[in-house]
Amino acid sequence: MNDLGRIIKQQRARVPLTIRELAVKSGVSTSHLSRIQRGERSPSANVLQRIAKPLGFDENELFILAGYLSPQPRSTAENPRACGGLDPYVARVLGQEPVDIQRTAIEILSILKRLAKGIKRE
Repeated sequence: MNDLGRIIKQQRARVPLTIRELAVKSGVSTSHLSRIQRGERSPSANVLQRIAKPLGFDENELFILAGYLSPQPRSTAENPRACGGLDPYVARVLGQEPVDIQRTAIEILSILKRLAKGIKRE
């Protein structure tokens, strides 16, 4: 949760919003937001919904960061082989990365796979 608090604080500074302004826009108390940012409290799903828009996040982004949602589509999370035939270990490790990193890694692995097939044919 400390990482989530740090992310929320950094995003709030980028927007820019003071903690008081975020409290007003979200309806979440300043003290509660402060505790979340320090990693002392875990935000509920309701709080995440309320702070997402003022912070400029898509609601799902905050749910993923908080661990409420998996960054992978359900079929990939349940069956690592559904992810382009990836080894289960690789799929599990990639599943811990942000979605954009996952997509980039899978694209690179696909290119390497095609190159390897091309080399074997020659």
